Amino acid sequence: MKNINKIIGAAAISFAMISCTTNPITGRSSLQLANNQEISAMALQQYRETLSKAKVVKGTTAAKSIQNVGLRIKNAANNYYRSIGREGDLTNYQWEFNLIDDKQVNAWCMPGGKVAVYTGILPITKNDTGLAVVLGHEISHALAGHGNERISQAMVAQYGGAILGSTISNGQMAGIFQQVYPIGAQVALLKYGRSQELEADEMGLYLMSMAGYDPREAQPFWQRMEASSTGNKPPEFLSTHPSPASRRADLEKDMPKALEYYRVAGGKI
Repeated sequence: MKNINKIIGAAAISFAMISCTTNPITGRSSLQLANNQEISAMALQQYRETLSKAKVVKGTTAAKSIQNVGLRIKNAANNYYRSIGREGDLTNYQWEFNLIDDKQVNAWCMPGGKVAVYTGILPITKNDTGLAVVLGHEISHALAGHGNERISQAMVAQYGGAILGSTISNGQMAGIFQQVYPIGAQVALLKYGRSQELEADEMGLYLMSMAGYDPREAQPFWQRMEASSTGNKPPEFLSTHPSPASRRADLEKDMPKALEYYRVAGGKI
């Protein structure tokens, strides 16, 4: 029995090592067991359902800005992944950027590149560079596979060794997906862990810089976001984020590298 347990344990460790993914921008490794194509398909269905129940804003200056800024960051990411020979990582991404008329101070990006920005966050972004901070952060959640990571954590917690034999059914996977990305308006409440938020901060700073947006504007944006808190309750966008002091320190640490990306993109230092 002990030998069997050792074999199972060794298999689990080997499986986990094989299923670890390394972020090419930050170097962070994470366990990603789920199939990205399946996740993207489920995300598309959830996204369509969410938009069908929301008031989507089209044709306004703000809506066009979200499209333009989002596409610039997406193109910068594509160029970077192509330059390091990992363009295959982006195969399942079909990008969409939509503005939703809602007073919530929030924005999100689902796996596969399905992005929503709420009008409630626009007074805080103020301009395209502030919007680039938000979109860079949210797009980073998707590119870093944070959805897959969270789904994988839930798979292990709920089904344990069953994942070694790939015995999780489509229905079970769909159930896990809906826990991570709730249906309809509740998708705006999706949560990431602190390590994932910190990675999205760092990666987002680099992506906005690669797209030609001044990363030095990230600090003022986060200060405006923190100032928008009402009483002791932070905006939903900050609910699982690191402390303001931690974020400021990390942004300063990552700024030299971000400024180099910005310089290469043609920005003025």
